[in-house]
Amino acid sequence: QVQLVESGGGLVQAGGSLRLSCAASGRTFSYYGMGWFRQAPGKEREFVAAMPWSPWSNERTYYADTVKGRFTITRDNAKNTVYLQMNCLKPEDTAVYYCAAKYYSDTYGYQDRRGYDLWGKGTQVTVSS
Repeated sequence: QVQLVESGGGLVQAGGSLRLSCAASGRTFSYYGMGWFRQAPGKEREFVAAMPWSPWSNERTYYADTVKGRFTITRDNAKNTVYLQMNCLKPEDTAVYYCAAKYYSDTYGYQDRRGYDLWGKGTQVTVSS
């Protein structure tokens, strides 16, 4: 069964850290890229970070300006897992975080959610002030 399962969310105080994990199963060999998005209550789902899936890709990683320097996306191809290390968390980082897989290189690029083909169910991250 092809699916993405996020874990690692929770409640943390401002300034703290969390590491999210996204375990992929199924046709992982065909993934082109992986991304993290988030959605706060009453807001649209927004891009957080993304990277190519292949360890041989020359493509770069991408970050939203709001998380650059605080969040880091990494992958472990042997474990079929992508991670999002989140440091210096702020209350405005509170959201449901979604992992997504991109099957193809297309005109949407890595930062547009329309370019992703498979989504996890999300994990809640709450940052208290």
